[in-house]
Amino acid sequence: MALIPATILTGFLGSGKTTLLKRVLNESHGQKIAVIENEFGEENIDSDILVTESKEQIVQMNNGCICCSIREDLRATLQLLAAKRRKGLLDFERVVIETTGLADPGPVAQTFFLDDEIAETFLLDSILTLVDAKHAMQQLDDRQEARRQVGFADQLFISKSDLVSKDALAVLQHRLKHMNPRAPQKVVHFGEMPIAQVFDLRGFNLNATLDIDPEFLKEDEHAHTHEHEHEHGEDCACCAHDGHEHGDEGHAHDHDHAHHHRHDDDVKSFVYRATRPFDPARLEDFLGAIVNIYGPRMFRYKGVLDMKGTEHKVIFQGVHQLMGSDLGPVWAEGEPRVSKMVFIGIELPREILEQGLGQCLT
Repeated sequence: MALIPATILTGFLGSGKTTLLKRVLNESHGQKIAVIENEFGEENIDSDILVTESKEQIVQMNNGCICCSIREDLRATLQLLAAKRRKGLLDFERVVIETTGLADPGPVAQTFFLDDEIAETFLLDSILTLVDAKHAMQQLDDRQEARRQVGFADQLFISKSDLVSKDALAVLQHRLKHMNPRAPQKVVHFGEMPIAQVFDLRGFNLNATLDIDPEFLKEDEHAHTHEHEHEHGEDCACCAHDGHEHGDEGHAHDHDHAHHHRHDDDVKSFVYRATRPFDPARLEDFLGAIVNIYGPRMFRYKGVLDMKGTEHKVIFQGVHQLMGSDLGPVWAEGEPRVSKMVFIGIELPREILEQGLGQCLT
């Protein structure tokens, strides 16, 4: 039986999660979606109660979708929905989990990999994060939850852009890009978003064949302009260390210009590049040690690697202490065999990672 795809919808308070969710549920897409909410808001999506349990409440909506409130634990809720689906009591094709505005997406994502029954039933498709253009800069300054939600995102939807100037929107987008370069950004108006841009994004695939994103770690056209002053501190990766093993981030760093204010986010990202192949055993040992120590601070990491002993690209990605890898396509004739890795997290030990990765090269 095919795995049931699951999408995590997160974002800070007031960012528009419910608005987007209602648009998706009301669209004539013909899909039956089970929606899991941390708690029901003031406006119940529908009042037609299908099943009432002692610890769960499941609501059947007019279009065949299901809404379920978490009373205890996400794992138990997913198991309950899966059991009712197997017994023919519920019919749904995918799951959407809407977190509270103060939620950390990390433990939610880990649920899909730490429990065998869940992993054998569901496939985590992607983490979608809503960002409120009007209030995001202050929220990112003040609240770690907002920064973590951006760091974990596979896709960023920016709402309320009509309430800010084009310059202010550009400043926010540069900041988001600096925090999480791997997540595409889309501006969304009142939740209007084609369902194809919400589901089946395959942004989060561990222990499965991974598709290579052709835009992954694409060089930013603004990189190395250096027209601005370097106010970014030690964590700014504008410059390559030795030209080969430690690449530049390729990020636009002019996100502070409009406010002349330095945003020292604790959620940061950096990119590592290498032109020599990795030794598989050394790399496995090093990454294993790193995630054991720093795993809780490592939100997402992903790479396309040139590995000794194979003509195939090796694709890997992970969240916290969980890693997955698989063989990709063969390196094309004449294609530069450059390994690229991106790390996103809180106060990651960049120097340790760079030195350790360098020692894993042949």
